[in-house]
Amino acid sequence: MATYKVKVATGTDLLSGTTDSISLTIVGTQGESHKQLLNHFGRDFATGAVDEYTVRCQQDLGELIIIRLYKERYSFFPKNSWYCNYVQICAPSGRIYHFPAYQWMDGYETLALREATGKTTADDTLPILLEHRKEELRAKQDFYRWRVFVPGLPNYVHIPSYRPPVRRNPNRPEWNGYIPGFPILINFKATKFLNSNLRFSFLKTASFFYRLGPTALAFKLRGLVDCTRSWKRLKDIKKIFPTNKSLVTEYVSEHWTEDSFFGYQYLNGVNPGLLRRCTRIPDKFPVTDDMVALLGEGTCLQAELEKGNIYLADYRILEGIPTVELNGRKQHHCAPLCLLHFGPEGNLMPIAIQLSQTPGPDCPIFLPSDSEWDWLLAKTWVRYAEFYSHEAISHLLETHLVAEAFGLAMLRQLPMCHPLYKLLVPHTRYTIQINSIGRAILLNEGGLSARSMSLGLAGFAEVMVRALSELTYDSLYLPNDFVQRGVQDLPGYYYRDDSLAVWDALERYVTEIITYYYPCDAAVEGDPELQSWVQEIFKECLLGRESSGFPTCLRTVPELIRYVTIVIYTCSASHAAVNTGQLEFTAWMPNFPSSMRNPPMQAKGLTTYETFMDTLPDVKTTCIVLLVLWTLSREPDDRRPLGHFPDIHFVEEAPRRSIETFRQRLSQISHHIRQRNKCLPIPYYYLDPVLIENSISI
Repeated sequence: MATYKVKVATGTDLLSGTTDSISLTIVGTQGESHKQLLNHFGRDFATGAVDEYTVRCQQDLGELIIIRLYKERYSFFPKNSWYCNYVQICAPSGRIYHFPAYQWMDGYETLALREATGKTTADDTLPILLEHRKEELRAKQDFYRWRVFVPGLPNYVHIPSYRPPVRRNPNRPEWNGYIPGFPILINFKATKFLNSNLRFSFLKTASFFYRLGPTALAFKLRGLVDCTRSWKRLKDIKKIFPTNKSLVTEYVSEHWTEDSFFGYQYLNGVNPGLLRRCTRIPDKFPVTDDMVALLGEGTCLQAELEKGNIYLADYRILEGIPTVELNGRKQHHCAPLCLLHFGPEGNLMPIAIQLSQTPGPDCPIFLPSDSEWDWLLAKTWVRYAEFYSHEAISHLLETHLVAEAFGLAMLRQLPMCHPLYKLLVPHTRYTIQINSIGRAILLNEGGLSARSMSLGLAGFAEVMVRALSELTYDSLYLPNDFVQRGVQDLPGYYYRDDSLAVWDALERYVTEIITYYYPCDAAVEGDPELQSWVQEIFKECLLGRESSGFPTCLRTVPELIRYVTIVIYTCSASHAAVNTGQLEFTAWMPNFPSSMRNPPMQAKGLTTYETFMDTLPDVKTTCIVLLVLWTLSREPDDRRPLGHFPDIHFVEEAPRRSIETFRQRLSQISHHIRQRNKCLPIPYYYLDPVLIENSISI
């Protein structure tokens, strides 16, 4: 007789427990136990419980390899879901086996779980284990299928059983949480097709909507979302979020007209990856020495170019996209160029702005020496272009949509026992859910794009399609990106400094994990599941575009380390850099307008305070955008900061030590950032590791 001590851990989130019947079978190399009901007197499998049971077998089962959990009807109780964290079994020899689950069992079903040791296909020799990993992938590939979102954009998850809801009244879509006059809240039906393992926890869901709903209602009651007139006074914009203030929001509203702050945002704002060093003035931007006399005595434009002090922000990707009508008024658009100079005072200053990619007499180059309102409106047009460069490209495409494709490919191609699955799964948590919400809010008929952006739904999507067609593997490899843009030594670039520090810690962590499981290049090249994962990302995320430089296979350990580091960084720190500060830099709307109601200026000297205010978004448009950005920049509860992995996927000592070392390195980075920020007029903390979420979950 062999006795096995079993611990079953139920999730801690509200409603994780179940009243259904749970039974267990243990499979070892020398036999299989009978199916045993796990039942004590009183309540089993309550939320947060770790229940202990004894399973007796006629013989020693040998090395434990698989368990099966059976969820069945219990008496007259109605069916309810159960979230199982893990099962832990102490064998008669004293050895403890860990079986990670971390998933929901919704119906009456059987769940087979492998022992937690990370193994590639080359590590498995037993037919039962090889068949288990194949069956797991077959089931997931049948359930999680790729679907075209927008032609030219990364594909996304499609659950076969989902059927889009039919709207009974096209003039008033059926929105849960609908507020009259403000129908852009979450369409719950857009996310109901997701199974429980992809959805927010109860706590996160409640937190998300608790913050969104009352704020939206307050906007409605104050009449802001029904007001289509212009803002009468700039200071009235501060009243949108009267209690939502921080050091940064106050600084933005007080200094937004200053050239030095305009330049600062290219380095440490919410879109810090656009700026490039300029070594030659483009023909399409005919700036002359006479125009930029403010560079100082004893120098000229060519000299400053040669010194590396001239930088360019080029928004050519926005050129030629048609606009829409908002609130009964035609909107306008441009694709500007902005030249900046890094001066001896240590500030990056704008020195010339052209509001078109095509120079000519009706497209003047605006200069700091122009009238106050001409120059301010020119800078505001650039900030308008920044809105689309940030929201469509840096934020939505290059983090949310790309990360979703990374994660879906992982679900379909890597079994839970695979070391890469264990390494990657914390960085995919809730990404599919938040993207489903995003599609319902942002890229949906009647959603944010259609109601508050000059480019509308089609134009916003077109910006992303263009950007994906130019996205390269090298641009996502962070150290290369700074060098390629020529900003590797630009002073005061805290985003660069912090991102490289986090990247280095992450790369070292990934290196330790990868080299533990892949001792040689042949192990990488010979892993069919790894290669399928890489191929699927190339096909479904990059749409098979060879010019992207994304690999279709990996042959060496260093190649795998680089690839995995890119994936995890994209799913965590890269998103934090462009998401966390959204509201702080956008709450003052003139610093980040989503629409412009007058055409770009074609002559100088005509702009006044009145024309400036008339060009900015109206009250309703402003409030719609800011409410959504407020929601999407506030991380709800149930956070998991970078490096905090409460789910136990790795059980071997080496990777466990690597996780702890990774956390220590991140703690040191956090301490350095906080010490530095004490001396800065504007603290830069968006890449403080304690504020970086493991995954894109908001």
